[in-house]
Amino acid sequence: MPDLKDYFSRTHAVPEHKPWSRFQLDEHGWNDMIHQLAVSDWTLLGLWAYGNEVYAAFRDVTIAVVSFECRERRFKSLTEVRPAAARLERTIRDLFGLIPEGIADFRPWLDHGRWSQSQPLSNVHCGIPTGSIDYHFLSTDGQNLHQIPVGPVHAGVIESGHFRFTCSGETIVRLEERFGYKHRGIEGLIVGKNLIEASKIIGRISGDSTVAYAIAFARAVEAATCTEVPPRAHWIRALMSELERISNHIFDFGAICNDVAFSFMLSKCMTIREQILQTNNICFGHRLLMDKIIPGGVTIDLTSEGVRVLSDLIKELRKQICKLADIYDNMPILQNRTIGTGIVKSALAHRFGAGGVVGRSSSQSCDARKNPGYPPYDDLNFDVPVHLEGDVNSRILQRIEEIQVSIGLIEQILKLIPDGSLFNQTKKCDGEGMALIESFRGEILLWIRLSKTGHVLRCHPRDPSWFQWPLLESAIEGNIVADFPVCNKSFNCSYSGVDL
Repeated sequence: MPDLKDYFSRTHAVPEHKPWSRFQLDEHGWNDMIHQLAVSDWTLLGLWAYGNEVYAAFRDVTIAVVSFECRERRFKSLTEVRPAAARLERTIRDLFGLIPEGIADFRPWLDHGRWSQSQPLSNVHCGIPTGSIDYHFLSTDGQNLHQIPVGPVHAGVIESGHFRFTCSGETIVRLEERFGYKHRGIEGLIVGKNLIEASKIIGRISGDSTVAYAIAFARAVEAATCTEVPPRAHWIRALMSELERISNHIFDFGAICNDVAFSFMLSKCMTIREQILQTNNICFGHRLLMDKIIPGGVTIDLTSEGVRVLSDLIKELRKQICKLADIYDNMPILQNRTIGTGIVKSALAHRFGAGGVVGRSSSQSCDARKNPGYPPYDDLNFDVPVHLEGDVNSRILQRIEEIQVSIGLIEQILKLIPDGSLFNQTKKCDGEGMALIESFRGEILLWIRLSKTGHVLRCHPRDPSWFQWPLLESAIEGNIVADFPVCNKSFNCSYSGVDL
């Protein structure tokens, strides 16, 4: 079984694509690649389009990108060998009008019939509604089945998404998701923007991951323009990223417990999260750290006073997390609701290429900080925790352990961060770049093509939720309706990240 590098070694590589090679395939090459996928273990990292071309990124021991020009605006679907491609292919059809041949689910993904034109939607930001699309949910055969529609508007301040349950009594037989209600035309909005303008848009795709998205965009641009970033900027980026990871994981931990009626834990976790956000503001001038990371470096330095404040915060965090973990461990009433609930089977997590908490709690060890790795994590000492059971309890424990890992990383960063400048100007040149960054949800892939003037010709951000949302549909089967909120929160996928 050849690895990616060996398989594409005789295929033409596009020299302007960095840091990994992009291989231009003809129709025979694309079809042959699909046959190879059927017998290989290559992980699908992303699938997107640009003009008449469709692109795909894969990983084994290395990473490779392939592209195929759809001369008749059609391409053979990957879904038979990589089911995680299904929603991405439906998106390509909606946004660019390229038709995936052989896809089993041909329903639109983003297009709800609310814009002035149908496909392609890539440049549609607003318009006169044309009326809704008659969207047919999948049918289920059986006696005494009933359906429960939930959303797209939900209680509380959360994003829009529709969940259609088919149930036998209280037992869920099937869950089907529908998103796209907050399609913002992100990929069209970025076209033509300069790097600073585009960076602001990217940082707002999913606000809880603004640091991770900003790093992904910056590193993709830096790869495309061969820009060297000052070492200190790399370390400050990592510091911000770990603070973002902790604040989200601690909130999710409390929210999961709240969904099984233990509101005390949510109250304590929200207090800790608020301490982190206030510290962010003191040290970097923004609670969520928006717009502090740009191509070429960072916009703000960490002062000696900031080091002291962060050191005090981390010491307190370590104590608080241990206390909350002990409370959870000694509350059988909580674990009765989380152990064995919402199981994601390891084989399915592997087949969908799921990363982050969802993947690592089901035995998948992928972490972009380790593989492919990026500065400064190659100079830091840390392990990636992994659990095997794949249930809600495992996802809670995974979060707790990842918080502890991030605390250790911040302690190392504060001790080892080098002095130096914060920014190097990016070059104005055409090129293509890609980055793979670890957010608190998992791997964010971002691909970009730049013009000679340094403006964006095309940018594709792929949220980790693309490969995690489908697993929720599987995890909830056989559970009762009342367990859906805790299962959903234990995933905490992004709605806006897949609506684009």
